[in-house]
Amino acid sequence: MDILPTIDVCGRPVTRLICGGNPLHGISHVSAEMDRDMLTYYTMPNVQALLDECWRQGINTFQSRGDRHQMRAYLEHRLGGGKMQWIAQTASEFADIKANIAEIVRYEPIAIYHHGTHTDNSWHAGKIDAVGDIVKAMKDTHLPTGVGTHIPEVVQYIEEKGWPTDFYMTCFYDLARGYKSAPAVDQNAYARDRFPREDPPRMTMVMRQVPKPCLGFKLMAASRNCATPQSTRAAFQFAFDNIKPTDAVVVGMFQKYSNQAAENAAFVREILRQTQPEAKRG
Repeated sequence: MDILPTIDVCGRPVTRLICGGNPLHGISHVSAEMDRDMLTYYTMPNVQALLDECWRQGINTFQSRGDRHQMRAYLEHRLGGGKMQWIAQTASEFADIKANIAEIVRYEPIAIYHHGTHTDNSWHAGKIDAVGDIVKAMKDTHLPTGVGTHIPEVVQYIEEKGWPTDFYMTCFYDLARGYKSAPAVDQNAYARDRFPREDPPRMTMVMRQVPKPCLGFKLMAASRNCATPQSTRAAFQFAFDNIKPTDAVVVGMFQKYSNQAAENAAFVREILRQTQPEAKRG
């Protein structure tokens, strides 16, 4: 395996392209029909095939929710000899998030972070400091600990308050301009998603200002920026031109219609070779 260039996340080499987990859960941010298409495709064998293909293409890390399905998926990957690293997101539908954290830890992810939508809803409700208590609980596990958000100001607030974060999951688009409900319980949730052009420059500016690693997600605007190979490459180019060399990107990959793992890895390899020839390799 020719591994892609990596960044350091608390001593772990993480490729600058990370496989995202939304497609594995049928979360498209497009439509109920695409959600269903993803759900029916990503049976457990196809989840395993995706992780194996990512490894073959030089991607060494995936990110996904810390729910029972994904914990089982990672367990099966490791039992089958797989070497992918897992960055786990808290599953905010669990009544007891701290209990969820304790269960996630048993599956040995390399890092854990607080669910971005739950972070942002807490921000809008004026209860963001309650998320700080969850961050402390995650730090007590001795895993690298992060916070996910769609709102640039949240990152700035956390840094100003000195929370013990090790990294951030930062969305290129602010999908949380107000309270955000999940599509599983709100059929109109996707209709309120907005992807304005001014959003990525705002978030990437904050990513550059923060010394800690940031893992940028939704650079493809949930498939809206990848209608053609040219637009896909342009989205990757923008990302790597505007984030720090110590940051990475997280991209969901839907393998049903094409080998997106191979396509994405090829774009990232080419762009980093051209723009950062001295990039660190694992």
